[in-house]
Amino acid sequence: MAVILVVDDEPLQRDILARILSDAGYEAHSSDSGEGALELAASLNPDVVLTDLKMKRMNGIELMERVKSENGVPAIIIMTAFGSVSTAVEAMKKGAFDYLTKPLEKEIVLLTVKRAANMVEILRKNRELQSVLYNKFGVEGIIGDSRGVRDVINLVKKVNDRPVTVLILGESGTGKELVARAIHYSGSRSTKPFTALNCASIPESLLESELFGYEPGAFTGAGARKTGLFEASNGGTVFLDEIGDVPPAIQSKILRVLQEKEIRRLGGRETIKVDVRIIAATNKDLQKEIKNGGFREDLYYRLRIVTIGLPPLRQRKEDIPSLTGYFLEKYNKEFGRRIKKVNESVLGAFMDYHWPGNVRQLEAVIERAVLICDTDTIMPGDIKGELGGEKAKTGVDIEIPEGGLVFDELEKQLLKKAMARTGGVAARAAKLLGMSYKTFWYRWEKLTLQDSSPKKEEVS
Repeated sequence: MAVILVVDDEPLQRDILARILSDAGYEAHSSDSGEGALELAASLNPDVVLTDLKMKRMNGIELMERVKSENGVPAIIIMTAFGSVSTAVEAMKKGAFDYLTKPLEKEIVLLTVKRAANMVEILRKNRELQSVLYNKFGVEGIIGDSRGVRDVINLVKKVNDRPVTVLILGESGTGKELVARAIHYSGSRSTKPFTALNCASIPESLLESELFGYEPGAFTGAGARKTGLFEASNGGTVFLDEIGDVPPAIQSKILRVLQEKEIRRLGGRETIKVDVRIIAATNKDLQKEIKNGGFREDLYYRLRIVTIGLPPLRQRKEDIPSLTGYFLEKYNKEFGRRIKKVNESVLGAFMDYHWPGNVRQLEAVIERAVLICDTDTIMPGDIKGELGGEKAKTGVDIEIPEGGLVFDELEKQLLKKAMARTGGVAARAAKLLGMSYKTFWYRWEKLTLQDSSPKKEEVS
């Protein structure tokens, strides 16, 4: 129900308008002065203000300017006598929604107020949608306070309003698309389309038509014109995930989009100008691909004007508690659950695990746990088998070359990795490996690793 504020210093006119609006289903309030209207607007937050133009002390235009600046009321309708229409038109130039001439006609009043209320509703829904998109995909949607995440957020803020291409690098599951969406939705293109395409998931024969579109008859089965993603996303952003898997022939056409800002549909002769920002991402080493002939060097340098590297989850473990809380809340809402927390031993297992699937894997583990949990706390049994057996206990990876390792070398590698994981505190490394402190220290000294200068602090 829209809230309407009627402002008129003529009591009869004011009361009739308020009654007409109330009978039509609006929440109608009234004031006999501009000063009184300002006080009511502060408390009522009206959707529409219907005000007389000529009033004592504060006229309608002065009220409009004050109520817009102080209370943010989006729709102001000016009422005026026929002889003052030029003044009412001037009011519209200053931001009034519309004007009504006296004597007022009931049907025209209701129609004008309805139009104004509908506009306000559309504006409100648009703001709410933008807020949801920003909170979900904007800078605040990047969860974590580690140094790596802060660096990413700082770069996003620097490039979101700059017309530059961005290359996002990172392992699978680190959140490359999330960062691309954050760049888009926190920038000036946020009201325009954001289109994401996983280039590795589309066959080469379809990828070109998906990106550039085609004309009728361009190939067998092309019966009608198809608009490609670059054209459909004009003014917005196209996110090309797994750009390293794009075939060389299509790479050259993407390069043309970057250089010339134009595309040509398959089978078409006309070039079409497009204003589209390209953000690309890959988990491949593109420089290595260039050396092997799989990726164009000129495209690489056009894409990497700004490069954002996403750290794997194992390098930003201090973010795991906040990520866990975020996903817990997300899936509580999605599944209608009321799980309050994660057991400390579960969180400890999360902190110890190496997360090969990164944030995506953590999310999947919590999603399943929320679904099957029978209490208000996620317990170890709820994540049983989810963290890869023994790796869940230590999170220490051992790389074994093709030639194998002698046992002493294998043990040395294990001890060194445990020390690295615990910041060089021997007692914690021993605990991580399930060894007594004395046994750990004996093995450390035996393998002549003293040069690493471990710390001997005990831990509880």
